[in-house]
Amino acid sequence: MHSPFVFDLVTNCFYDKKIYQEYTVLKKYRISLLENKNFIEVTDFGAGSRVFKTNKREIAKIAKTAGISVKRAELLFRVVNYFQPKTILEIGTSLGLATAALSLGNKTAKIISLEGCPKTQEIAKNQCQSQKLSNLNFITTKFEDYLSANDLHPTPYDLIYFDGNHSKKATLDYFERLLPTITNDSVWIFDDIHWSKEMEEAWGIIKNHPKVKVTIDTFQWGFVFFRAEQEKEHFTIRI
Repeated sequence: MHSPFVFDLVTNCFYDKKIYQEYTVLKKYRISLLENKNFIEVTDFGAGSRVFKTNKREIAKIAKTAGISVKRAELLFRVVNYFQPKTILEIGTSLGLATAALSLGNKTAKIISLEGCPKTQEIAKNQCQSQKLSNLNFITTKFEDYLSANDLHPTPYDLIYFDGNHSKKATLDYFERLLPTITNDSVWIFDDIHWSKEMEEAWGIIKNHPKVKVTIDTFQWGFVFFRAEQEKEHFTIRI
C-alpha cells in the first residue's frame, strides 16, 4: 500500500478494534427494529420514474433484509468518527440504522437524510429521537427531485453516503449532480457496488472519472476521495 493517507485510514479506522460505547446504541437500535412485528406501507419508487408501488411489510423483516448490518454500522460510525465531517448527506434513510451511525460518529455534524418512503422514514425519525440524536434533518422526497430542485453548489458536503437506488443510471446521475459539492477532503461512500453487473459498471465509470483520485473497494462499499495532491490510485481492501 503506497498511499500514507490510505494506510492511515485502513490502520486507524477500518481495522480499529476499539469497542466504542456507541456500538451499544447501534445494537439496541437494530434489536428494537428486529423485535417490531408491526406492518407499515412501504413505497417503492421506480428508478428514474414517477411510477411507484406500495406494499405492506413487517418492520422486523425490513430491518433484517434491507437494513445495514451491525458490522457495517460500526464501520460507518468509525469512518465518521475518523474524518469528523461537518456536513453529511445520506441518500436513502430506510429505517435509519445507517443514519444513527452517521449521527453518533459526529454529534455536531449537520446531517440531511433523504428518503422516498414516508413510513420508513417516520420510523427512523422516531427511533433517532428516542436515542436523542438531534443533528438530523429528515427530508421525504424522491432523490432526483431533491437534487434537481436544490442549488447544490454553495453547500459542500464533507461526506455523502449513497444507499438509495442501486441502478447504474441513478447512481451515475447522483454522482454527476453532486460533483459541484465536493471539496478536496470530501468522502463519498457507495453501497452495493458489486450488487449487479450494472452497479459494477457504474463503479468502474466513477473510478475513472478525472476528478476522482483515490478509491477503495471493500466489496460491499466503494469509497471515493477527491484529494488533488494524490496520484490516482485504486485499492481493494477486505474488511
